[in-house]
Amino acid sequence: MKKLLLIIFLTLSLLHASKPLNVGMELAYPPFEMSQKDGTPSGISVDFAKALGEYLGREVIIKNIAWDGLIPSLKTKKVDIIISSMTITEQRSKTVLFSKPYARANLAILTHKNSNILKIDDLNQKGKKVAVKKGTSGHIYAMSNLQNASLLIFDKENSAVLEVLQKKADGFLYDQLTIFRNWKNHEDKSVALLEPFQENPEEWGVAMRKDDVELKNRIDDFIELAKKDGTFDRLAKKYLTEAKKTFEELGIPFFF
Repeated sequence: MKKLLLIIFLTLSLLHASKPLNVGMELAYPPFEMSQKDGTPSGISVDFAKALGEYLGREVIIKNIAWDGLIPSLKTKKVDIIISSMTITEQRSKTVLFSKPYARANLAILTHKNSNILKIDDLNQKGKKVAVKKGTSGHIYAMSNLQNASLLIFDKENSAVLEVLQKKADGFLYDQLTIFRNWKNHEDKSVALLEPFQENPEEWGVAMRKDDVELKNRIDDFIELAKKDGTFDRLAKKYLTEAKKTFEELGIPFFF
């Protein structure tokens, strides 16, 4: 009987291992989640997902899903996990299970060159307009901490950036890397305020369904290994060389 149970267990384990790992991410956040010209997914999160798939012995299938649809897609089992630079929050943790953090980030501000915005408190004033992307940590922060300002809420990052460049918004609140990238793309019109202003950095995790405890444990083990074996260092060198140099010059803690 014990031998039969062992055979059944091993068979089920092999079947589970051979199932593709469907990974949800919004391919709209370079260099973490993006697409090549031919539509092929690429970026840090894609490489991270593929390395995780190798560790788990499962083929990885990337599914490009709009940000607001990621958690619903997880709940309805259209994807098995989410790797999309998703911040671990108390609210999200009520509905999904997060891995241990694999990266840390702070919010930052993109403002136009002729503005009088020097710090976060300058945005929390009557008459100030703050652009945010719907459902992001910047949106959540602004609702709680910038109650004197008017919020301009957009579905797309580019729309929020455009508001700043056209001086229709006083600032765009998003994570440091996004602000850095948009500043580098528009140095003639914008200023990046990268100094952290939150009490605690945001932590990114892999999201999965609440009952996938075994999967969480394996992903946690992989994250710990990736930190030790240089995986994250290689990803930073491949995709974030310029940003890392700027962060180091400013004395700002980096993502990994």
